[in-house]
Amino acid sequence: MSSPLSQTPGSRLSKPDWLASPKVLRTEVLAGLVVALALIPEAISFSIIAGVDPAIGLFASFTMAVVISVVGGRKAMISAATGAVALVIAPLNREHGLGYLVAAVILAGVFQVVLGALGVAKLMRFVPRSVMVGFVNALAIMIFMAQVPEMHDVPWAVYPLIIGGLALMVFFPKVTKVVPAPLVSIVVLTVITVAAGIAVPTVGDKGDLPSSLPVPGLPDVPFTLDTLTTIAPYALAMALVGLMESLMTAKLVDDITDTRSDKTRESIGQGIANIVTGFFGGMGGCAMIGQTMINVKVSGARTRLSTFLAGSFLMVLCIAFGPVVSDIPMAALVAVMVMVSVGTFDWHSIRPKTLKRMPLGETTVMAVTVVVVVATDNLAIGVVVGSLTAMTIFAKRVAHLARVSGVVDPDGKQVVYSVTGELFFASSNDLVHQFDYKNDPDDVVIDLSGTHIWDASSVAALDAIETKYAERGKKVTVTGLNEPSAAMRERLAGQLTAGH
Repeated sequence: MSSPLSQTPGSRLSKPDWLASPKVLRTEVLAGLVVALALIPEAISFSIIAGVDPAIGLFASFTMAVVISVVGGRKAMISAATGAVALVIAPLNREHGLGYLVAAVILAGVFQVVLGALGVAKLMRFVPRSVMVGFVNALAIMIFMAQVPEMHDVPWAVYPLIIGGLALMVFFPKVTKVVPAPLVSIVVLTVITVAAGIAVPTVGDKGDLPSSLPVPGLPDVPFTLDTLTTIAPYALAMALVGLMESLMTAKLVDDITDTRSDKTRESIGQGIANIVTGFFGGMGGCAMIGQTMINVKVSGARTRLSTFLAGSFLMVLCIAFGPVVSDIPMAALVAVMVMVSVGTFDWHSIRPKTLKRMPLGETTVMAVTVVVVVATDNLAIGVVVGSLTAMTIFAKRVAHLARVSGVVDPDGKQVVYSVTGELFFASSNDLVHQFDYKNDPDDVVIDLSGTHIWDASSVAALDAIETKYAERGKKVTVTGLNEPSAAMRERLAGQLTAGH
């Protein structure tokens, strides 16, 4: 992945990609502004979940976005304070206080840097497409469900405002795409509610906005082994959840933009961003899927500038324009997130025509992922359960792919068994029972040229077959092994039974 300043063959630094044209620059700036507006109520809400002052969440969103825009591996992805992280660290803050929470954020960042350096991002290759589709659909459902409380037990005027906001976002792009429709919707609804004096819930009702920039400092905790053992479990959980959500979001943005990103750099970048956030007293975070969709899919941003400006505008809006931002009706932001939810859901995946063609196992994995995510309110758990379900279905499917066919010589002195398919722990369990030990001639040849030995279980199965024939005084010759299979069998044969 190229950096914001990519080098030319002549070793001269070229212009940043966001300076490629005035149109690109305008798109990035306006996208950053829209995301910043959407970040404010979200960050405040997550602060409440974590049990900290709203300023803690807003500071975290500012530092996470600004730092990740430089060190991250996925352009245009938004990282900030998130609900998943808030849920993980809330018990620590409740039981031990803010100092321990901040220390846990810093340690989580260290864990993420280490995990990133160790190549944890490579595990993403084991996430099947059906899990990814389930992840996207569950994400869309969660984004919508998060807006439901804002539509419950509210003044009647909220509903026409939401409908009006949705209508603006649907029809305004038909007029012009110069200005992002979500920004237009937010501005128009704010002007209407302020000018008409309509009493509806606003951003200001979520909590007080900060009036100054955060300052760096050390967490207020004793630097002892007891502190480390207290925060380590929470820090590790936060690191894993944060990496899971960030890497899944990066993969989603890769698919939307048809570009590749550096997942290892993103993993390490998330750690660096959390370390910096911790030293500035923030609550930590990871990639924000909803805001990333606003930035990439709705606003059309593609560069690091939009991420940087999202964080920068966030602080500018809070500090310099706090009273104005406080007047933004929550209905405007609800409309934006509902639109994001509808646009994020993979409607093609649930069309009857698609479901009819899709293998039942794939549909099951997608459904399991969605159900678990929605039930637990945790995307990371859903992805893990979905992946395990996919692996189980796959193992069950290929376990029966190993086939054995035997041909006896006309003179009846030799039988040649041909084995086809992949040999691993699941398929090799049935292998032992596919030979006629009692009635076969004394000379048995097992041809493995049509298979591959993947693990010790397969070698143990071959040992068992040879032993069963040897007990009857019959000789077994194994042929056709490819080089890796032969090396594994030579190293393990005869070493896997009791007594060795």
